[in-house]
Amino acid sequence: MPRLSKKTMFAIEAVLDVAFHVGEHPVRSGDITERQRIPKRYLEQVLQHLVRAGILSGKRGPRGGYRLGRDRKRITLGEVVRVVRNLEAETEPTDPAIGSPLAHEVVWPMWETMRERMMTQLDAITIEDLCQAAQAKGLPGPSTGQTDRHATS
Repeated sequence: MPRLSKKTMFAIEAVLDVAFHVGEHPVRSGDITERQRIPKRYLEQVLQHLVRAGILSGKRGPRGGYRLGRDRKRITLGEVVRVVRNLEAETEPTDPAIGSPLAHEVVWPMWETMRERMMTQLDAITIEDLCQAAQAKGLPGPSTGQTDRHATS
């Protein structure tokens, strides 16, 4: 089973937190850290990459914070996972000499096929779907029913 890294989980939680808690003002990173118990050192790095990818939009300053970059029905889990995967790939070793021919010819291609199938499934799940699941669980959030109203694009 593919592993869900800490950064991936933190990114998903951060985007969902923004979608679920955005109101008149953007969601502050400190509020995300407090609610989701995400270490600030991870959160800031992930938020910057999510902004660059257009998933979130950021506003600096005392009344700054984060909003969704677009309607939550148009942001998929697959997009969020890809942002983190690209971020993690920057620090992963890429030495082709590591591993046996069996690994390169059989195991890795099979693993890649499984990963592609999983990404297809993640692309079918939107942030809206997760917000609805959170609401169905009775989790409170001021953004109930909001979609495009607070998106920036």
